[in-house]
Amino acid sequence: MSLPVRQLHDQEILQARSPKNEVSQSRPYAFLNEREASVAGHPVEISTIFLTNRECPFRCLMCDLWKNTTDDRVSPGAIPEQIRYALKQLPPASQIKLYNSGNFFDAKAIPPEDLPEIAELIQPYERVIVENHPLLCNQACPEFQQQIPGQLEIALGLETIHPEVLPALNKRMTLDDYARAVSFLREHAIEVRAFILLKPPFLEEAEGVEWTIRSVEYAFSLGVSCCAIIPTRPGNGMLEHLQSTGEFSIPQLSSVESVLEECLQLRQGRVLMDLWDLESLYADEFNLTQRLDRLSQMNLMQTVIPSV
Repeated sequence: MSLPVRQLHDQEILQARSPKNEVSQSRPYAFLNEREASVAGHPVEISTIFLTNRECPFRCLMCDLWKNTTDDRVSPGAIPEQIRYALKQLPPASQIKLYNSGNFFDAKAIPPEDLPEIAELIQPYERVIVENHPLLCNQACPEFQQQIPGQLEIALGLETIHPEVLPALNKRMTLDDYARAVSFLREHAIEVRAFILLKPPFLEEAEGVEWTIRSVEYAFSLGVSCCAIIPTRPGNGMLEHLQSTGEFSIPQLSSVESVLEECLQLRQGRVLMDLWDLESLYADEFNLTQRLDRLSQMNLMQTVIPSV
């Protein structure tokens, strides 16, 4: 490998941070309606709610989700109130994402006593997507699935299968941990979505592309049904530091395009490229609007379309 890998620990990662944003435990910090390819291959409407709750206990090197979290667990009833508030303002949708900047089944983040009320609020949705750490996949997951009529899908961060880079991300997880979590969830008829990083720190451009594709192939081999690929970007302090030392650089837009093309052609499950804020990340690229629109269409159609 062309770049040396080094382990950065909690204290260094925390020291690189900026202050958190001001949030209210009675309101989600964001919510929106989005379209995504369904399992059947056609676009569906999704209500996505970004819940305000306690910060994730895992200090992952690349994470910036801590910016909109509280230091302590929110009060019982706060999460259902946030969901009610968002749903009153969102248009109808067939699926719902409840993302909480961490782990839905972390009892110190989402009060367990709120889960029955949350389940009641999301009864109308045919699919419910939440995020969780592989080490926190426990009996609470199938119990929640039993409380809702829709299909539960849990998004687990795989990030990369690179044997040196994964430990360096400070995720405190092994590939065996990930495989066990996927197996446990699938045994209980819960579907799994994998979050995978495109070009995490310590990888050169070609390596970043290669290991992203290999990570997607690995996730599908475990029984994951959807891979969401996230171009690694600065914004949490530590990645800016690694940029300054030459240990990290954002993936090229051409890499984003080629990875989505290659992974869609695997035909092993849904593949979605995260397009959030790419218009800012690649502001100087030629034909940017047309290229991002092509990526968006490929996400929705789940097929490769001619390049711009």
